Amino acid sequence: ERVAGQFGLDAALLHAVIAVESGYNPNALSRRGAGGLMQLMPETAKRYGVANVFDPGDNVRGGAQYLAGLLTMFDNDLRLALAAYNAGENAVLKYGRKIPPYRETTDYVPKVVDIYHKYRTLM
Repeated sequence: ERVAGQFGLDAALLHAVIAVESGYNPNALSRRGAGGLMQLMPETAKRYGVANVFDPGDNVRGGAQYLAGLLTMFDNDLRLALAAYNAGENAVLKYGRKIPPYRETTDYVPKVVDIYHKYRTLM
């Protein structure tokens, strides 16, 4: 909640991203090299000053900052921001500010949104 508030995000949204990205495993590592709770890629971690992607506090802070920036970039369109979080902002821009037609991304966005709505009612 503290990190969410720091970046103007709903804590339920951060929880939803973490649930989908890593299943709350702070040591999660993807085949592509994304790591930690919010599955930050090395370049993204570096951009947001995350020294250790496996440190939960550092990871969530960097991931929240990145997500907040994506929401700003995509005019608070949650679906586009989540698509950019998954596929990269350049992919969303490449496809005309639409969700890229990548199966992983088209599955990811509704999954996070559904969990987000469930968490909002619980929190």
